This record gives sequence, C-alpha cells and structure tokens, in this order.
Amino acid sequence: MKTKKNHPYHLVDYSPWPLTGSIGAMALTSGTVLWLHKNEKHLMMMGIIILMLTMCQWWRDIIRESTFQGHHTSKVTNGLKIGMILFIISEVFFFISFFWSFFHSSLAPTVEIGMMWPPSGINVFNPMEIPLLNTMILLCSGMTVTWAHHSIMNNNYQESKKSLMMTVMMGMYFTILQAYEYLEASFCISDSIYGSCFYMATGFHGIHVIIGTIFLMVCLVRHMKFHFSMNHHFGFEAAAWYWHFVDVVWLFLYISIYWWGS
Repeated sequence: MKTKKNHPYHLVDYSPWPLTGSIGAMALTSGTVLWLHKNEKHLMMMGIIILMLTMCQWWRDIIRESTFQGHHTSKVTNGLKIGMILFIISEVFFFISFFWSFFHSSLAPTVEIGMMWPPSGINVFNPMEIPLLNTMILLCSGMTVTWAHHSIMNNNYQESKKSLMMTVMMGMYFTILQAYEYLEASFCISDSIYGSCFYMATGFHGIHVIIGTIFLMVCLVRHMKFHFSMNHHFGFEAAAWYWHFVDVVWLFLYISIYWWGS
C-alpha cells in the first residue's frame, strides 16, 4: 500500500535496466574488439540486441513515470535538466580529447609521418563536396528542431509534427552520406595518425548523430501520442539540446579536420 508523499521529489522504483544496460554495453564493446580482430560478430550483435531491448523498456518506464503517473514535478524536471547539462559537458570533453590529439599531431608533425600534414600518401576528402553538404544538412536540422521547440511551446501540434519529422529525416540523410563517404575513402583507420584521428572523431560524431536521431524519433512518436504540452515537454527539450550539441561539434570537426586539416 502506497503512502502519500510529503515532498516533491521522485524516488525511483527498483529497476533491472541499469544492470542489463551495463551487461549489454560490456558485450557490445568486447564484441566490437572481437569483430575487429577476429571477424566474429556474434557477441557484438548480442550486445546491440540487449542494449536495444534495455533502451525500449527503460524509456517506457520513464515515459510512464512522467506522462501517466505525474512523478516529474518541477523539482524533478529541474534535476533532470541539470543532469542533461552535465552529461553534455562530459560529452564536450570527450570530443576535446580527439581535437587535442588532432592538433597535437598536425601543428608539429613528427619525423615518423614525414614532418608534413596530412602525412604522405593520404588523399584527404574535398571539404567542398560531401562534408559541406553534411554541414548544411546539420545546420538546417538545427533550425527545424528549434522550429519544433517553439511550435510545442506555442501549442501548435501540426507545426511541431512537421518540423520534427524534417529533423529526423535530415539526421538519417546525414548518416547515409557519412556512410557513403566512408565507403569511398582512400584511407582507413590504421593509415597513420591522420586516419586514426579522422575516423575516431568523425566516427564517434556519427554514432552521436544516430543516437540523436533515435532520441528525436522517440520524441516524434511521443508527440503524435500527445505526451507533450506547452508547459511539460522536457523529453523533447533534452533531445533538442543534444541535437544542438551534435551540430556544434560537427562545425568544429568540419572547420578543423575537413577544411583546415586538408
């Protein structure tokens, strides 16, 4: 029998999803190493399946708590906002490590790479082709997600739906172009420090775009189910913050690695 709370905070129920999520993450990372070194994909695929199932059920529980049970009070929402801000700050420092590595190697090339940048034998991408198109796509998607945010705040259902669908489609289009660029590349991740820096930075950014696209797709489904109101839509707000972070990181990637680095 539940008793009435005398505080505005939400004490979460016991949940198996942090445990299954960590097991899935361990299986995915270990499986990726096996795939890269021994071409064995089974553990990696199992990790992906465990993570996908965990995501679906964990998000279901959070949506239930916020939308149907009313546990996300203003105090709880403020805590979630602080948590999302700190998470994005941690992601910023994650990408700073890649930029640090890139500039450390490019500003003072060592004798091992021929004392030149890009290293000899590396045919870099033309920054005026697919990279520029991807830059325009992400900038436009930043505009559409802002459009969706303002439409939700103005209680305009149709405009929110339309702009959110456009953002999701642009996220998917960006990923397709990035995959095509990788297929057409003349160098791989083991081709000197340039290949390592390029694929680590752009690859992790691509993963973040995929995650952000899934985040926005979930928000689109929730929006179509009328989960968001003009005063209560932090789920979408967090997705929009994350998407703007992805936009800004890509601008730095484009300017430093594709344009200046070439």
